[in-house]
Amino acid sequence: MPYRRRGPGRIRGLFAVADFRRLWIVGLVVFAVRWLEMLAVGVFVYQHTGSAFAVASMVLLRLVPMALFGAFIGSAAERWDRRAALIVIVVIMMATSLSLALLAYMGRLAVWHLAVASFCNGVAWATDNPVRRVMIGEAVGPARMSGAMSIDVGANNASRMIGPMVGGALLAGAGIDGAFAVSVGLYAIALVAAWRVRTRRESAPAAPQPVLSRMIAGLSLVRHDRRLIGTLVVTVIYNLFGWPFTSMIPVIGQDSLHLGATGIGVLASMDGVGAFCGAVAMALWSRPALYLRLYVGGVAVYLVMVVGFALLPYALPAGAALLLTGLSSACFSIVQATLVYLCAPPEMRSRIYGVLSVCIGTGPLGFLYLGLMADAVGAPAATASIAIQGLIALVLTRRFWKAVGQSG
Repeated sequence: MPYRRRGPGRIRGLFAVADFRRLWIVGLVVFAVRWLEMLAVGVFVYQHTGSAFAVASMVLLRLVPMALFGAFIGSAAERWDRRAALIVIVVIMMATSLSLALLAYMGRLAVWHLAVASFCNGVAWATDNPVRRVMIGEAVGPARMSGAMSIDVGANNASRMIGPMVGGALLAGAGIDGAFAVSVGLYAIALVAAWRVRTRRESAPAAPQPVLSRMIAGLSLVRHDRRLIGTLVVTVIYNLFGWPFTSMIPVIGQDSLHLGATGIGVLASMDGVGAFCGAVAMALWSRPALYLRLYVGGVAVYLVMVVGFALLPYALPAGAALLLTGLSSACFSIVQATLVYLCAPPEMRSRIYGVLSVCIGTGPLGFLYLGLMADAVGAPAATASIAIQGLIALVLTRRFWKAVGQSG
C-alpha cells in the first residue's frame, strides 16, 4: 500500500526509523561543517589574497572530485559495505579538520593548505549520494523517499542557516583555528552516529563486475530514460549558472554591502533560513504531481533572486533575496534526489547517483567562470550575468526537462 501519511505525522514516522535518525545526524553534521568551513575559508582566503577568483577556487576544489570520480565512486559503491565506507569518510574529514586546526594554532596555515583540504573534503563529499543517501532509501523504503529527502535536505538547509553564522562568529572571536576545532568536535558526533548504523540492502550485493562496465550500464540507463535526462540537464544548469554565486557572498558582503565577518555570516545564513523553511514545507505537503513545477520552477526563481542579490545595494533587501534563493533551492534539491532514487532500479541506484554526482561536479566550471569574470568586471556584475545566462539556458532546454515528473 502506498505510504500516504502527510503533515507532522509523516515526519514523526520517519524519525521512528533508527537508521534514518542516525544517517540524518551524520548528514546534519557534515553539512554544518561544510558551510561553516566554506564561510571561514572564504573570508580567510579573501583577506589574505584580495582575489575573488581565489575564493571561488576554494569552492571549486570541493567540487572537482565529483566530476573526476563521481561515476567511478557510484559504480564502486555497489560493492562496498556502505556502513564501513561511511565511517571511513567521516574519519577522513575529521582528520583533515584536525590538521588544519593544528596548523592554524601554530600560525603556519597557508592558502595552499586550505586548497588541499578542500580537495580532500570534496572526495568525501562525492560519496554522499551513492553511499549515505542510498542507505537512507534502504532504511525508509521508496514510498517514503520524498519525505526522507525533504528532511535530509532540511538538515543541509538548517546547516546553511546556522553554519555561516557560527563560522563568521568563530572567525571573528576565536580565529580560524577555533572554527576548525569546532569542526573536529562535530565530526566526532557524526562518527558515533555512523558507527551505530545498521544497513539493510534493498537488493542483493552486486555480483563481481568491472567498475567500467557498471559505469557504462548506468550511463546507458540514463540515456534511455527521459525523466533522468531532464533531471540531469536541470542539475547541470543549476550547478553551472546558479550555485557558483555562493562563492561571491563574502566578496559582495565585504565590498558592496560593507559588512564584517559576523555580518557576512548572518547574510550568508539567510539562504539557509529560506531553504530550511522550504524543506519543512516539502516534507509536510509535497506530492509527485508537483515535481515538474517544484524542480524547474525552483531553479528559475533561484536564478532570478541571484540577480536581485547581486544588484541590491543594501544588506536588508540582499538578505531577503538570499532568503528566496534558499526557498527555491530546497524545492529543486529535494525533487532532484527523489527523482533519481525512484527512476533507477534498486540494483543500479548507487551508479545512477554517481552520474548525478558527475553532473553536480560540473559546478567547478561555473565557479571558475564566475571567479574569472568577477576579477574582470567585479563580483556584482559577474554574479548577475551568470544567473541571466542560466535563465536563458533553462528556456533553451525545455524539450529535455518537460518529462520530469511523468510516470515511467
